[in-house]
Amino acid sequence: MPVIEKLAQPRNLTALAYESIKRYILEGELDEESRLTEDFLSGQLGISKSPVREALNTLQGEGLIRIEPRRGAYLRRFTIKEVQDLYDLRETLEVHAVAIAKVTPELVASLEASISRMKQWLKTGDKRRHIEEDARFHGLIAEGSGNRELCRVLANIQNQIWLFRCKTYRLSSTTAPGAHRAILDALNVNDKKAAQTAMSEHIRLVRNRLIDHLKDG
Repeated sequence: MPVIEKLAQPRNLTALAYESIKRYILEGELDEESRLTEDFLSGQLGISKSPVREALNTLQGEGLIRIEPRRGAYLRRFTIKEVQDLYDLRETLEVHAVAIAKVTPELVASLEASISRMKQWLKTGDKRRHIEEDARFHGLIAEGSGNRELCRVLANIQNQIWLFRCKTYRLSSTTAPGAHRAILDALNVNDKKAAQTAMSEHIRLVRNRLIDHLKDG
């Protein structure tokens, strides 16, 4: 008897909606008063409200948005204490990641290429790509640790930080390539202690400038 070939399953609509809405949020063009409704998003995506609702719930769980009943979703508002806490956690995790990362020729080459791209985006004024490259550099080091859970948590922190980094880009964008170079130079000579110090100083500088900006605002 002939066998009917099984059709490939389409990608989950909730996952597609999640990726699309998250990308829309992280473009950095929305403000805290922008309202995201299920009607609007389902109309834009051309799908029903159910996967949109599930996607929004996931994004709220990740700390990117807050959902208000019968009103819609809004970008999350961060207090100065929340920013402090996020950066403190990020520093702890990233200093640990750089300490345990396996430094291979492939990792070094990837980090070197990342620094070159970051300089290019800084030169051309491409804010989105510059921030993406910054996150990629740190993500590569986390991946080098071989700890998947560490990578997952750091990726989530980066997503939350993105929301206010887009609006405070000028505060630390010019210092990032040099800070990344210091980290890579230390890794190149297998000086993990120096790499940890460079990572800590890099994250603290960004945190302090951001908090000072929020206090002035």
